[in-house]
Amino acid sequence: MSNRKSFAPLLLALPLLALLAGCQVNQKTGERTLTGAAVGAAGGAAVGLITGGFVSKTLTGAAAGAAGGFVYDQIKKSQGGN
Repeated sequence: MSNRKSFAPLLLALPLLALLAGCQVNQKTGERTLTGAAVGAAGGAAVGLITGGFVSKTLTGAAAGAAGGFVYDQIKKSQGGN
């Protein structure tokens, strides 16, 4: 039963990732968002290894990192940078 619970966030994330995969975005925006997701996933994985809940913390970190990377991109664009 616990295996089911640990994979629930992953199963919820897969359809969202499929929707996002079909979106066309600026290359720089995609790079920054992906970099943020990778860094967030790494941080979440590290915390998950220490405290438990590896999968959920990795997915949470990836989502937070992707959001952070996207926000950073939007700030850079509003400042006139790429």
